[in-house]
Amino acid sequence: MINIKEDEKLHVLNHSCAHLLAHAVKHLYPEAKFWVGPVIDDGFYYDIDLGDISLTEEDLPKIEKEMKKISKDNKLIKRIELSKEEALDMFKDDPYKVDLISRMDENDTVISAYRQEDFIDLCRGPHVNSTKEMKYFKLLKVSGAYWKGDANNKMLQRVYGICFEKEEDLNEYLNFLEEAKKRDHKKLGKELDLFMISEYGPGFPFFLPNGMIVRNELENFWYSEHTKEGYEFIKTPIMLNKELWELSGHWFNYRENMYTSEIDDKVFAIKPMNCPGGMLVYKNSLHSYKDLPLRIGELGQVHRHEASGALNGLFRVRTFTQDDAHLFMREDQIESEVVRLINFIDRIYSIFGLTYSIELSTRPEEKYIGDIEVWNRSEKALEDACHAAGHDCKINPGDGAFYGPKLDFHIKDSLGRVWQCGTIQLDMNLPERFDLTYIDSDGSKKRPVMLHRVIYGSIERFIGILIEHYAGAFPLWLSPVQINIIPVNNEYHLEYAKELKEKFEEMNFRVKLDDREEKLSYKMRESQTKKIPLTLIIGDKEKDGKLISYRKFGSQETFTMEIPEFIEAVKNTINDKKYNL
Repeated sequence: MINIKEDEKLHVLNHSCAHLLAHAVKHLYPEAKFWVGPVIDDGFYYDIDLGDISLTEEDLPKIEKEMKKISKDNKLIKRIELSKEEALDMFKDDPYKVDLISRMDENDTVISAYRQEDFIDLCRGPHVNSTKEMKYFKLLKVSGAYWKGDANNKMLQRVYGICFEKEEDLNEYLNFLEEAKKRDHKKLGKELDLFMISEYGPGFPFFLPNGMIVRNELENFWYSEHTKEGYEFIKTPIMLNKELWELSGHWFNYRENMYTSEIDDKVFAIKPMNCPGGMLVYKNSLHSYKDLPLRIGELGQVHRHEASGALNGLFRVRTFTQDDAHLFMREDQIESEVVRLINFIDRIYSIFGLTYSIELSTRPEEKYIGDIEVWNRSEKALEDACHAAGHDCKINPGDGAFYGPKLDFHIKDSLGRVWQCGTIQLDMNLPERFDLTYIDSDGSKKRPVMLHRVIYGSIERFIGILIEHYAGAFPLWLSPVQINIIPVNNEYHLEYAKELKEKFEEMNFRVKLDDREEKLSYKMRESQTKKIPLTLIIGDKEKDGKLISYRKFGSQETFTMEIPEFIEAVKNTINDKKYNL
């Protein structure tokens, strides 16, 4: 998947195309006013004030047609330099541009604008030389966006688009979008009965029986793998006193995203993070240097008040379960623990067929706590651990949290889309705030180093990613229904089909028997629609020979096996977490 912002030529082309969009809109809607039109990873957008006119996606072809006309007319694009006074005069009838100009640094004596014949717009540039260079573009969607991102301001209309140098690149991208649309986890979640969202709880997903099977399998896998890695498990309360959140700093920095209630005349908050509870667990007992590293895991449900406009299926919700772990250690253990963690994360992601890259976010320029020397050592420890684990890491300067540097894991799905899931965060803040200590070998009290880390990130979001990654066709071990048995004729084959169902259930396989009085072809198609990994066809040959004939999802080829051979193959595939037989 391409990142427009990281390709210099495509960046300039897409920014120029944003102006082409604005030019066309101005022709069609002369009263239109424009806020900003930046380049984003997957194209560009422009925020537009059209007064009482509301654009829909049906209007986009009309705007595209006007854009193509301007492009064909080969309008030259010229840079104009203005003083602040000249700029304010030129755009005096546009309150959005006046706001931008007024907030510019007084030292910025030259303000640039770009003109393409009868259209001019404020912009730093650069741009292509003429409109004819923008031939291969597509407007993708229209949505609402508050001016300056503030819900108290006017709602503008945001039109998204993308532009390429070559027609084949545009067509390839549009095909990618079509494939992504088919994989939309909200659409598949409904079709496969995985989850639902009710109007009685926007942002609070309901997991249906099929979805609970996927969720339980992921959680069981998580516990099993963490047990192998020497983790212990806790469960902390979902609601705790306001004083705890003041101590942790969340009350002052995150209050607007927290849900609160009163109990016995005291304010309590539903936890938006699991960390403070984890600190109390550590503080509950004395610790020796011999106890470290201490690895504490928690599948903890959290609640955060997200804006209603940001909610998106399982990707952005108001309650979710983080696969949190807090690791307490001596400073000399940082590198070895991080190496172990990276190898652990690598093992988990490989099971799902997910590749990834690692990014190291370093100390912010301002508003950080702790000594620079400690930061330098911590950053070096994380970077050295990456290399020791056999991985490179891209440096993301200044993007660490105020309390410590972090490693972010950006996973890539089957369509090449990148998702940020895993994180290893070094924290210099909470051990200090909560006065966490351990007894060192010389009997003195020392402050432990702490790592926060997640692998799934959020179970809900990870399930959404997996739905799209697999296009709803889960691997055998995760699939809600693993085997679908279809008798060819109920009168002759149903009894044997029931015997097989009973035998498979004894093996703890998730099995369904389709004994409806429907045509075989109809039931086979429906089994494919439901994306069931293995569909068994039971006829005379199978009944008489005590055999099994099956088709894999997505295949028209039929395989025949003896029952013990089939059971062994299914067991091995599930136990090894392979995709299919």
